[in-house]
Amino acid sequence: MDARNTFDTPVTHRLIRAEYAVGLAVAAGFFLAHLSEVRWLPAVALFLYIDLIGYIPGAIAYHRSRDKKISKVYYVLYNTMHSLATQTVVALVWIWLAGAEWALLALPLHLFGDRALFGNFLKPFALDFEPVAHPAFQRFRSEYAGRLDARPAP
Repeated sequence: MDARNTFDTPVTHRLIRAEYAVGLAVAAGFFLAHLSEVRWLPAVALFLYIDLIGYIPGAIAYHRSRDKKISKVYYVLYNTMHSLATQTVVALVWIWLAGAEWALLALPLHLFGDRALFGNFLKPFALDFEPVAHPAFQRFRSEYAGRLDARPAP
């Protein structure tokens, strides 16, 4: 993956997930180290609101749709709510209005967990809302793997 080849191979995808797993471990470590100081209602609300706004509406629309084509609004909601940039702004506004607190770690726990544990990243409009292998990508992976096999060893 580079600036001209914007795709992941299975190996690079696992490596990116591993990097998010490090972030998840750090956030979880701080969360657990300060467990007695966590305000649980804000922590649970911050963890859940991302999917309540960004995932659940799109998932419902997708599963109700006969042809699995849903409005791009659901993709925008998902990508906005699952953006590290958006949740950084949410955290900064929270800190400005209410002060810093350990419950805010629910935000990176959710985002890093989605990426590290489930392999869920932002959703492109051209793909199904729920993970389904795209036939063109499957063909590309086969062709790409064939090219790797055909390369002479250095």
